Amino acid sequence: MLLNYKDLTIRNAAADDARLLASWWNDGAVMAHAGFPNGTGETPAGIAERIRADTDEHRRLIIELSHRPIGEMNYIRIPDQEGRKTAEIGIKICDFSEQEKGYGKIVLSMMISSLFKDFGYQKIILDTNLNNKRAQHVYETLGFRKLQVRKDSWRDQLGKLQSAVDYELIPEDFVNYAK
Repeated sequence: MLLNYKDLTIRNAAADDARLLASWWNDGAVMAHAGFPNGTGETPAGIAERIRADTDEHRRLIIELSHRPIGEMNYIRIPDQEGRKTAEIGIKICDFSEQEKGYGKIVLSMMISSLFKDFGYQKIILDTNLNNKRAQHVYETLGFRKLQVRKDSWRDQLGKLQSAVDYELIPEDFVNYAK
């Protein structure tokens, strides 16, 4: 995947990005919302190996602003009970100085549009921490429909109970902010 909109780019992660991804994933401040307040403990070598195994059905992506990495995204094809081609997605703007500037909404629009149009996905799902109100607002602005709240459904790496919100999006509900 290689998508451009103004000064934002989404590109496939490469093995050369593994060191950067490891620095983000091992930073507890970046990963706390995902349940890893102490970071993931992953190595660049392990991440590089996983990147090399990526396919068009499971891909890690780098978000760049003016050719400078500021975050990451991913998608994976998952089984769907209704037989629709479905992707589960994730996003993190890892550079805190670039958060709350609207980039998340734009890069999500770019990726979702491509998943629907270029890859033929018929549904996109995601979940987020119930406490992540900013993300919920962005997802709902893009047309995602809240399916359920899973109260105290998982524990973070410190053992603290966390709740999640599940969302889904179909093409006819998608509001594209990267036109």
